[in-house]
This record gives sequence, structure tokens and C-alpha cells, in this order.
Amino acid sequence: MAFGSDYAVLLERLDEAVRFAPKPTAELFAKIIASACIRIPVLGKSGKAAGIGGLVETRAWTDAALALIELELPTWKLRRLIWEEGEWFCSLSRHPNLPPALDDTADASHEVMPLAILLAFLQARRSAPAIPHPVAAVPPVDSAPVGLLCCDNFT
Repeated sequence: MAFGSDYAVLLERLDEAVRFAPKPTAELFAKIIASACIRIPVLGKSGKAAGIGGLVETRAWTDAALALIELELPTWKLRRLIWEEGEWFCSLSRHPNLPPALDDTADASHEVMPLAILLAFLQARRSAPAIPHPVAAVPPVDSAPVGLLCCDNFT
């Protein structure tokens, strides 16, 4: 997986490959997993991502695309998937319970449903950090009781 400015270029190339693909293929899924996924290679070693390989082998493209989102971007959920005027429109959201006007969604469209889902996944991947920022582990501190007074003599 690439990092930094190369990562943005890589996502653009993946987006272009998916956008111009006439149908989903195992090679396209392998390219996306190898290039844009952080969690799936790690989960694959523990056996938790084995389901995606089986879905791709059986050509269950829609289920494979949804499983990819569930494993790679667990905070993103499918908000809307509709067929309109010859295209599938897919929206992914971090906050699906918010009204659509207030939600920041990852939207994409394609003539083929699994490819629309993959394009929305790549859009969400762009907005999700490529490298998770470390969170400082600060122990919780109880607040001081009211009226606490220090009686030490510092002279």
C-alpha cells in the first residue's frame, strides 16, 4: 500500500479503473484490496477476511463489495442504493441517522451496482485517513473535590 501523495494518485487510478470497467472481476477486487485496503490484509491473516475471497470466487460481486466496506471501513454504512435513469446511485455514510442535508456522504454512480458500491467505497476511503492517527492514551483523572486545600509548608 502506498502512502502520502502517492496514495491519492493510486486512489485516482483505482477510481478510473472501476469507473471504466464494464463488469466486476476478481482482478479488480484484488487490485482494490492490495492497493486501498489497510485492515483486510491484517484481518486476512487472522481468517476474518476469508469471506471476501469466497464471495469473489462465487462471483457474488454485490455481497463482496458490501463485505469490503464492512471490514475495511466499519464506521461507514450503506445509506442509499437506488436505480435511477439507467444508473445505480450509492451513498455511504458515517452517520446514517442524520438527515441527508446534514450528513457528509460518499456518493457514486455506475451502470453496474457492485461497481457503484466500489466507487462509493473509494470515495469514502479518500475521506478516511490512510494512516490512522494514534490516539494518546491518557489515564482518566478524577476531578478534585470542591474545597480541597493544600496545607504543605514550602518554606
